[in-house]
Amino acid sequence: MIIDNLSKLAEYATLNPHFGKAIEFIKSLDLKNPELGKFEIDGKNVFASISESKLKTPDVAKLEVHNNYIDIQIPVSKAEGFGWIGRSELKKETAPFDETKDIQFFEDKPILNFDLQPGNFAIFFPQDGHAPCIGEGTVIKIVIKIKVA
Repeated sequence: MIIDNLSKLAEYATLNPHFGKAIEFIKSLDLKNPELGKFEIDGKNVFASISESKLKTPDVAKLEVHNNYIDIQIPVSKAEGFGWIGRSELKKETAPFDETKDIQFFEDKPILNFDLQPGNFAIFFPQDGHAPCIGEGTVIKIVIKIKVA
């Protein structure tokens, strides 16, 4: 997991050959008033969703993992809470891995909880169990999916 300020996002471009296109997309957005929807950036290599998501209490939020995609998550309208745990520490799966949706959920509890403020981002890799959308009300957020190279 990486947490940093959006002004430093370009410093992570070398982490994956597809990161450059994701960074270009983020730079093209009006982060004060982004258009909601799904966006194809580079076919199945890079795509994004900008949505208004309902926030949950920590006890309801489920940890999730992905095999084939890296997430860049950016809260836009207000702070969003997250939970985190290393994938190797996850034990209580709620169902088998869903290959079609590239996701698996777990009932374990995170070992780290944090709030991500607008203007910052988090990158979650396949080894990161993460529980997004923690808080009250709703948040407008950007989730960019980047194919693991």
